[in-house]
Amino acid sequence: MKIVRFGVSIPEDLLKKFDDIIEEKGYANRSEAIRDLIRDFIVRHEWEVGNEEVAGTITIVYNHDEADVVEELLEMQHDYVNNIVSSVHVHMDEHNCLEVIIVKGRASDVKTIAERLISLKGVKHGKLVMSTTGRELV
Repeated sequence: MKIVRFGVSIPEDLLKKFDDIIEEKGYANRSEAIRDLIRDFIVRHEWEVGNEEVAGTITIVYNHDEADVVEELLEMQHDYVNNIVSSVHVHMDEHNCLEVIIVKGRASDVKTIAERLISLKGVKHGKLVMSTTGRELV
């Protein structure tokens, strides 16, 4: 892999804040931090385009006593069997559960699945964490 050097002009205050954060996070140098930022930018682009093969997780917290939320979650997961790779279910207390659903597929399809799951009655909180299959990242 060939390494390319390039220059960036930014305000001094912005660079100071950046340096403080990369030190706090334990990066060896600015280059490592900038590479991670560029990779994140590429991953976000994959999701925005909507046609790329992506991967991610949908995390939801729900009250299993609420309406038919458990049955609806199971039914939806069966509806999307080609996109849902796996799920982990955790009992948080006597009423609340946490479920992490690992998904892959076209970005637009995965976003639709997440929106449907998160909007179910009984789901208290939900979040889609977007990642990549890694094929296009260096």
